[in-house]
Amino acid sequence: MLYGIAAATAALLLAAVLCALLRVPALRAGIVDRRRQRRLPLLGGVAVAAVTCLVAWAGRWTGIAPLGEGVGRLLAAAACVAGLGLLADVWRLRRRVLVAGTAVAAAFVVPYQETGLPGGLLGLGWIVLATLAFKGLDHADGLAGTVGVITAFGAGACAAAEVMDGLAVLLSVFAAALTGFLMHNWHPARIGLGACGSLFTGFLLSSSLVFTRAGYDLTPSAAVVFCLGAVALADALLVVLSRGLARRPLLRRGPDHLVHRLRPLGLTPQGSVILLGAGSFASVLVGVLVHAGWTGDGVVAWVAGGVLLGVGVALRIPVRQPRRMPSTQVRGQLRVRNG
Repeated sequence: MLYGIAAATAALLLAAVLCALLRVPALRAGIVDRRRQRRLPLLGGVAVAAVTCLVAWAGRWTGIAPLGEGVGRLLAAAACVAGLGLLADVWRLRRRVLVAGTAVAAAFVVPYQETGLPGGLLGLGWIVLATLAFKGLDHADGLAGTVGVITAFGAGACAAAEVMDGLAVLLSVFAAALTGFLMHNWHPARIGLGACGSLFTGFLLSSSLVFTRAGYDLTPSAAVVFCLGAVALADALLVVLSRGLARRPLLRRGPDHLVHRLRPLGLTPQGSVILLGAGSFASVLVGVLVHAGWTGDGVVAWVAGGVLLGVGVALRIPVRQPRRMPSTQVRGQLRVRNG
């Protein structure tokens, strides 16, 4: 108990300090994203992943908080996915490379002995889907971090209910590190997660849920993991439907996420994140209650109905699409960036 509190405190402080230190190097190296005409450095995910791994492995090395063989393998795979995301931040890797790398890492994490081969393949698919869906949340200040912290606490509660102490400590350390990052990521953000942090977050959370639900029946397990990933899945569903209906390329970025649909209703950027965070808290709470057996699986239908209703209403809210720049202007900006 005392170690968990000390580890979480250390993770929070280390992540906050490291995010502040990495901001200037990211700007100088050009590892940035553009949000509303401002350059946002993208090494916040490096701080979150590095601090989580450092604190967790320190507990294992000292013997104070052993992770266990499966959890240690999970953390190592998540670190590899974070490294792949860092390469994507620096060199803009294709999406298929990220999908393939995440799938390979997930294949080493799924506990096939407990899930069986069919269940293991479904778990692998869930990890890839949830990881990419969570990456899609990293488009607005504070959103990915807020949803990530709430989901980490929910997944940690599920792990604690299964007496998976190593996994519960790991998730608490990760939630603390992500909270330290949020100190710099709240609107207006001074640093972002990038693909490194968003892939690490999505992979760690989704893999933890597969670990926690291994051995349970498929239907209640699907209900639990759906509730804990409801906001990310709703955002991904909204993007796929809106771009498909508008006949726009699926992988082209645009202002058609949940946060963008809430802005025309008069919500501020902070208000939009708070509203989605509240929705995430409600769905995660339902998932934890179902996992603990304190309520039946039927209540998940309310979460699913809320997701479908929210996506349907959001599709009716018009958003302004950005105008495409002339090719000469795009080439000019690329020369300046690469020059």
